[in-house]
Amino acid sequence: MTDTGGAVRTTRDVPSVVRTLVLWCPDWPVTAAVRAGHLDADAPIALIEKGLVFACSAAARRAGVRRGLRVREAQSRAPELLVQPYDPLIDHRTFDGVVDAIEELMPGTQLLRPGMCAIRSRGPSRYYGGEEPAARALLDCLDAQGLPDSRVGVADGPFTAEHAARSTLTGPGRVRVVPEGESAAFLAPLSIGLLDDPALVTLLRRLGVNTLADFAALPAVDVHGRFGEHGARLHALASGLDSRAVVPRVPPEQLERAIEFEPPLDRVDQVTFGFRATADRFLDALTEAKLVCTAVRIEVRTETGETSERTWLHPRSFTASDVVDRVRWQLQGSGAIDSGLGSAISRVRVAPESVDSIGNHEVGLWGGGPDERIHHGLSRVQSMLGHGGVLTAVIGGGRSLADRQTLVAWGDRPVPDRPADQPWPGQLPPLPPSTVFRAPPPVIVLDAGGRSVEVDERGALSGAPAAFAPATATDAVRAVTAWAGPWPLEERWWDAETSRSAHRFQVVDADGTAWLLVLERGAWCAEARYD
Repeated sequence: MTDTGGAVRTTRDVPSVVRTLVLWCPDWPVTAAVRAGHLDADAPIALIEKGLVFACSAAARRAGVRRGLRVREAQSRAPELLVQPYDPLIDHRTFDGVVDAIEELMPGTQLLRPGMCAIRSRGPSRYYGGEEPAARALLDCLDAQGLPDSRVGVADGPFTAEHAARSTLTGPGRVRVVPEGESAAFLAPLSIGLLDDPALVTLLRRLGVNTLADFAALPAVDVHGRFGEHGARLHALASGLDSRAVVPRVPPEQLERAIEFEPPLDRVDQVTFGFRATADRFLDALTEAKLVCTAVRIEVRTETGETSERTWLHPRSFTASDVVDRVRWQLQGSGAIDSGLGSAISRVRVAPESVDSIGNHEVGLWGGGPDERIHHGLSRVQSMLGHGGVLTAVIGGGRSLADRQTLVAWGDRPVPDRPADQPWPGQLPPLPPSTVFRAPPPVIVLDAGGRSVEVDERGALSGAPAAFAPATATDAVRAVTAWAGPWPLEERWWDAETSRSAHRFQVVDADGTAWLLVLERGAWCAEARYD
């Protein structure tokens, strides 16, 4: 029998804990961004997510930058601050290489999150002659990976081991070993805010519970009755009874392929020809795994060490020739297929960024249908003309119809330049016109007396529109049977060079055709037609 703060608990009720070794890489998001973007590790860097600082470098913290600050406030504290968007994919992708190196030394690694992983200490401690020698061996491995600031904590369970690793920042050395059975004493003075439940932490602080020791002293039965299973689990963590198991990750199947060029090649056609066999093996491996690839990541390395990396999308799924085309486009840029390169290529690597089951992309019993034939035709033209040779339109945001049109290359993610979900005062309500003129033809709009219709500064019309005609053919007058407007369109009034002030009208002619007319700076034009 054991006494747990007033509640009697039998020994068989005490959860079993596993001695765990936790590796922690401080400021990992910044480290990953530095490695991916070739940034200066000593510079003040801040990664931004949703307008707030998600992570910052040590140099930025010395200047007063903290997590959670707004961008403007962070820049006011550190004017030389280098601001970069936070990309979680970079975090995971970069740390995968670190985990691979760890698993070569100590198998059975569980990824807790990018920059932190856990290992059961039993096997490594037996092999290296103790928990601290095993931790030192792991740090040597991380030092070889270029991560000299990494820390290791060893304790009963991942929760205590994680905070043991974090405590090494204020203590000597880079390893902290909490002896078996002493986790509760180690956690006792730590803040209750370490528990991952802000609502519960706020409530506990209002009740006067400020440390993990205060929370652990509460009767377990009462905590379970008041806060349920989740609260009981957090109470066990605060008591040093972390019963979570370390579940080793299953290494993903290696579907990526790479080719080394020795000597490096300095022509686009040579590189693409040499890569064809690798593209075939890449697609064969995907087919064997009953997968298709809808997005690939291509990495090109030059002999000088520079790396070009880009993700390519596909409207359906990639074939080997499609992958070769993407490599060529990435190398070629705006040059020709036989053009030279600024630096010779030493390595090309292709990896699946997004995959799907092959069953979702099988050809139907009666063929692929018109959509499939259109897709193959456009892809064929694009392979001959280049990446930007075939464009598709995407409707985005904007006030004028021309601004809402964004042309993207066939196969790229259809992301408009201007998001459509933001407010655009002056935008036409649905339904939009079906025909938008690339070069709006000039027209004249007349009232019943044959005078040109004008709009004054207050938006008042000089007369009701009664007819309009193309400015180049005034004899082709169209009678106006119905009209609506004007609707003002004001843009960038504060900038005289780029400002725009116009008025829109919808008119219907005698044939029943509706038009969208615009009066801007005293001149009329037809912006679109409702077919």
